Amino acid sequence: MSRRGPVLPELTLSDVERDQLERWVRRRKSAQDLALRSRIVLECATGSSNSEVSRRLLVSLPTVRKWRTRFLEQRLDGLVDDDGAH
Repeated sequence: MSRRGPVLPELTLSDVERDQLERWVRRRKSAQDLALRSRIVLECATGSSNSEVSRRLLVSLPTVRKWRTRFLEQRLDGLVDDDGAH
């Protein structure tokens, strides 16, 4: 099956990053938005396209793009709210 769209940069996780993301997803006290961001990154790390992740997690394509990009640029720190806007 051929892919459409731009070639995505590879998103690979260290063991430490994967463990932290999985903790954020499982923790009952995690903010739901952080848990969702973590799920998006974990799905992206499987090699899935943005559109595949969008369909699987029932989120918009721009949302997947945003969090994939933020993670690639800032790693785990990019997923944590720093603007306090909620």
